[in-house]
Amino acid sequence: MFLSLLVVIHTLVSFISIFLGMIVLSDLLRSEARPQLSGWFFATALFTSLSGFAFPAAAFLPSHGVAIVALLVLALTLPARYRVGMLGIWRVIYAGGVVASVYLLLFVLIAQMFTRIPGLNALAPTLAEPPFAIAQGLLLLVSAGFGLLAIRRFRPA
Repeated sequence: MFLSLLVVIHTLVSFISIFLGMIVLSDLLRSEARPQLSGWFFATALFTSLSGFAFPAAAFLPSHGVAIVALLVLALTLPARYRVGMLGIWRVIYAGGVVASVYLLLFVLIAQMFTRIPGLNALAPTLAEPPFAIAQGLLLLVSAGFGLLAIRRFRPA
């Protein structure tokens, strides 16, 4: 029962985090910064990464590695946003960190989709097949493009 509830909460918060992350990324592209909205994004992204460790696992999984990377990204992005005020190189760290955080959330979403949706799972049952690599590669290219745009355009007042 507890595990089922955790799965539901973890999944719901993950979707909320992706949604909020897209809004924060959109703000970056318009050179806007809303501290409360970004705060909610960071809180949900943190919860998503940390709650993933609560699921039973017999060994260290790739999802654990992604969560650790996501937490390291947030460990740089949060001070850039709330401590140093996005000044100098911290502006780049903040913009890049937001994009990287959204990318990592979407990376896991794609992996989960290929694992749980029968049609996608048939295309890449082990996640080592070309359709999965293509989907993740496209996500990486789009994220890199948004990252470059965000770094160029985000100039907080």
